[in-house]
Amino acid sequence: MRTIFLVVLVAASAISQSLSEWHQWRGPHRDGVWHEEGVTDSLPDEIPVKWRTSIGAGYCGPTVANGRVYVMDRLDDPDELERVHCLDWKTGKILWTHTYPSVYRVSYKAGPRCSVLVTNDRAYSLGTMGHLRCFEAKSGKVLWKHDLLEEYEIRMPIWGIAASPILEGGLLIVPVSGKEGAYLVAFDSSTGEERWRGLSDRGNYSAPIVIDQNGQRVLVCWTGDRVVGVEPATGKLLWHVPFKAKNMPLGVASPVLHEDLLFFSGFYDGSLMLRIHKEELKVTEVWRRRGQNERSTDSLHTIIATPFLKDGHAYGVCSYGEFRCLKLDSGDRVWEDLTAVPKSRWATIHFVQNGERTWMFNERGELIIADLSPKGFKEIDRGLLIKPTRAQLNRRGGVCWSHPAFAYRHVFARNDEEIVCADLSAR
Repeated sequence: MRTIFLVVLVAASAISQSLSEWHQWRGPHRDGVWHEEGVTDSLPDEIPVKWRTSIGAGYCGPTVANGRVYVMDRLDDPDELERVHCLDWKTGKILWTHTYPSVYRVSYKAGPRCSVLVTNDRAYSLGTMGHLRCFEAKSGKVLWKHDLLEEYEIRMPIWGIAASPILEGGLLIVPVSGKEGAYLVAFDSSTGEERWRGLSDRGNYSAPIVIDQNGQRVLVCWTGDRVVGVEPATGKLLWHVPFKAKNMPLGVASPVLHEDLLFFSGFYDGSLMLRIHKEELKVTEVWRRRGQNERSTDSLHTIIATPFLKDGHAYGVCSYGEFRCLKLDSGDRVWEDLTAVPKSRWATIHFVQNGERTWMFNERGELIIADLSPKGFKEIDRGLLIKPTRAQLNRRGGVCWSHPAFAYRHVFARNDEEIVCADLSAR
């Protein structure tokens, strides 16, 4: 009996630890939810930084696991290089760095886009030009690697490879955008050997998610032509819905799951809402809405930030920074707010839910605590966490477009010059 109790205790501890970390894109379950308790409900005008470490430019948001922080950056003088860094979470000291040549042939050259994925004793990185690496997470030793551009003849999207890979059932599934049916490629997470490849769609920037449907796991991916559901173990196409980009593919936000609804929103092509059939492998379109263009929008035309869904409503930032609330059943706007971030083309806010509170990190480097409801945007507090820099966007004094990480009751954020850590514990 005591042995069983200890096993259960260890298992519960492991689950608790994982929920206090941020080991992949958008958190433990890839859904933008921060599970920790004991978090502050107020912020000073300038948030005290626990540590700051100099790094280069990059769009890659940090990830945190097993007491370490992982982030990528880029150098372009004298040589073009990408780097993967591992830092001590308490001090910001760099524990190891892996560097490799990477000549960019894309627009917006500020650096890698994809977050490092960490699981158990391994870390996986994906660079802008398709350099895929698997590391021993603690030491930085490279266990296997692929040059996806060369091996799969990537039809390179204008802004490079930006969709963070996902791990499912021992497979690392990567949106490669390769030729000859290699939009998606699954690699054995241990050996790096290809297990399957699938789809011949145009490239996009949206990171996939995995959902449960009809008693099985389904990988949901938004390509440049459609939304697809595939079997993660084999790559078999289970269902698809056309969502072809009219201008050019510019879907950056991840799919968002809310109960039986799947939501998608892009800069040029507006929003699409699907309903998942739970008793069969099928989805039904609920609504889709698209404005005349990215200035004259209908519903929501988001770009970098993944929207947040709650209690029958969607919250997101439209093409010029208009913070909006929509009805989930129709896409109708309930309200619009212009105080969360200054109105500008591509203006961005990242949303993270912690209990009943929503934490928002805007492109001015401000952290905001808010209550969101159909009644409006209620700002509780905001403070400056990190200053905008110009490498990601050399306009309006620079931006902070990288998604922060929330772990150990701390926040980890980066710009093009440094990564910082601040304590958000309740006092």
